[in-house]
Amino acid sequence: MSSRRSAATSEPEDPDVNGDQEANEGDDLNRREIRQRYRDLMRDVQQNRDEMLSSRSDKLTEALEKANKIFAGVSRAREAALDAQLLVLASNLGKEKANQLQADMTVFDPTSFAADLLSFMGLNRMESPDGDDDDDDDGIGRGFLPADAWQKLGSEAEQFFKTTPTFHYMLGSFKSEPPVARQRIERQRRCNKGEEKRVMPAQMKKMEESHQEATEKEVERILGFLQTYYREDPETPISFFDFVIDPNSFARTVENIFHVSFIVRDGFARIKLDHDRLPIIEPVAQENDPNIDKDNQPRYQGVISLSHQDWKEIIEAFPISEPMIPAASGQ
Repeated sequence: MSSRRSAATSEPEDPDVNGDQEANEGDDLNRREIRQRYRDLMRDVQQNRDEMLSSRSDKLTEALEKANKIFAGVSRAREAALDAQLLVLASNLGKEKANQLQADMTVFDPTSFAADLLSFMGLNRMESPDGDDDDDDDGIGRGFLPADAWQKLGSEAEQFFKTTPTFHYMLGSFKSEPPVARQRIERQRRCNKGEEKRVMPAQMKKMEESHQEATEKEVERILGFLQTYYREDPETPISFFDFVIDPNSFARTVENIFHVSFIVRDGFARIKLDHDRLPIIEPVAQENDPNIDKDNQPRYQGVISLSHQDWKEIIEAFPISEPMIPAASGQ
């Protein structure tokens, strides 16, 4: 009845020593071979550094592919550290190789661009309209532009700019049309739904009343057990888990918690923590205390979650062998 229980512990059996030694020797030999392959690969990468950095060589890629094949057999931290060391070495070589690459990009020169643009527009460098043969201050040179020079440039640049699309109707004109007549079908469906609504409430009401009556009976039965246990030994607190947990059925455990919540909500019992910070439950005899107003008592509710794994762990921790709330007749 009380929560004074102790969990039993068991020691694991001794493993097969001979089998483990053989497995360890084979594993050590395999790991030693993997470490040697990593060291050989790192030595090869360092010795062929110049060839690795060459843009025409794929030696660095081949070394990384070999490292990937070796890594497939890595299972311990020591071999993984060698793989990381090789990866750092390959990353540094890859960075140096990338810095040596030269992109074939020319630097923008405004003066050269202006000269090419004037040549495209038809600049005549041999003579000027005012007869002045001096060079211009900008260094481009003397000459004059034909009358259609800017029009030629605009026509050429027009094809590289997006133009605003012309207005057009996406889905045609907004012409309203009368809706299709479906009044007869809708009325018929509404009538059918009305008939179903006239039948369903009576059935649901009957089932709800039957379920409510069964719940009230079960709550009264559980409250009777709680009061009986408390009267037999009022000095010993009743563990909440011992009271509601059914070690033979998870479903009945959930039902017990559900029904006990009604007892606590209506003020017939209370749950508090003992000196070990574990929940205990005890009945409240309100009918014998004239100072307690049952109707004006505050009601506190909470939500708890209990999974199947939690249920098993509670049974093993306390441990619980028999339910304090026996199953009702017919279950």
